Amino acid sequence: MTAQSVAGPIEIGSRAPDFELRDQNNQVVRLSDLRDRDVLIVFFPLAFTGTCEGELGFLRDNLPRFDNDYVTVVAVSVGPPPTHKVWSSAQGFLFPILADFWPHGAVADAYGVFDVERGFPNRGTFVVGRDGTVKFSAMVGPGEQRGDETWDAALAVVGH
Repeated sequence: MTAQSVAGPIEIGSRAPDFELRDQNNQVVRLSDLRDRDVLIVFFPLAFTGTCEGELGFLRDNLPRFDNDYVTVVAVSVGPPPTHKVWSSAQGFLFPILADFWPHGAVADAYGVFDVERGFPNRGTFVVGRDGTVKFSAMVGPGEQRGDETWDAALAVVGH
């Protein structure tokens, strides 16, 4: 049994764990520095995989829905920044893709979505409000894809 299957994703109303991770350009991104808008945090298992590429491609293709005056988006996985740089450049991902590389999966674990048996996060989706509390929380396994209902439900709480 994995640690995440016992705890599950952190609950709505909880204080969101702050983090400091490097993006695909090796720039430090802190959750606490993004408080001017709600933050959509999208955990994904691994770069260069079909489902992950499709989901992040959906964000890219609909970026004005996910990055505007009310919300900004960050994606998080366990790969290192150089891997994320190559992948994001090839795919045209302009939003931050954060490396939860070391300590390996620590941020995903703090959010309750790290799969310790596989060594990567499940597909966790969170909205963190300007006050630092979780406004939306959902998770599906690595073989499942987030549907439109997940994106719509996450965006429904933005700005409220």
